Amino acid sequence: MVGIVLISHSDGLASEAAELARSVCGVDVPVAAAGGADDGGVGTSVDKVAAAVDKVDQGDGVVLIPDLGSSVLTARLLENPGSVVIADAPFVEGAISAAVAAAGGASLEGVLAAAAEARSFRKL
Repeated sequence: MVGIVLISHSDGLASEAAELARSVCGVDVPVAAAGGADDGGVGTSVDKVAAAVDKVDQGDGVVLIPDLGSSVLTARLLENPGSVVIADAPFVEGAISAAVAAAGGASLEGVLAAAAEARSFRKL
């Protein structure tokens, strides 16, 4: 199954978004949170993201979903085409769409596409 890592400047935001994505799926999707700086403050940590990638990688690839700004730069440090890819997607909607696709057995490309498609979801 494709793994998913949510990269946020906030540990709480990343953790809660990961929990929401897992809850919506109703199955054990490998979703990990990598939020906050190493000192516990606001920021991003390449070490946290690398550990999260290792945790969720089951051999089918990993989709990274960053929230904004420097989290994208942090994700790019770990990008590895064909195995670790970055989704250009809204954080919450992209996380849920990616998790649902992964739970359904989608490929790395399919999970990435599902996350990106969330950009066009309308709320009204």
